[in-house]
Amino acid sequence: MNVFPDFGGVGAANDLRAIIGALLMFVLIAAVLMLIVSAIIWAIAASTGNYQAATKARIGVFVGIGAAALAGAGVAWVNFLIGIGDQL
Repeated sequence: MNVFPDFGGVGAANDLRAIIGALLMFVLIAAVLMLIVSAIIWAIAASTGNYQAATKARIGVFVGIGAAALAGAGVAWVNFLIGIGDQL
């Protein structure tokens, strides 16, 4: 008995790849902008002696780095999974 899923039933797999890639691109742009703004605020707050604001800005820098890394890796992960799905 040979039972296999019908991958031809999902006709919009290429559209799905484009939509997910576009959404992750917007996340990546927002993360990089957050990283830049947080780094600038961290520098200004540390130089003026406002250590509470510098600590919050430092956390913003680390969150921005993490979000950018996850968004960049997310595109590669989705493309990998869609490629594996085509081969099954």
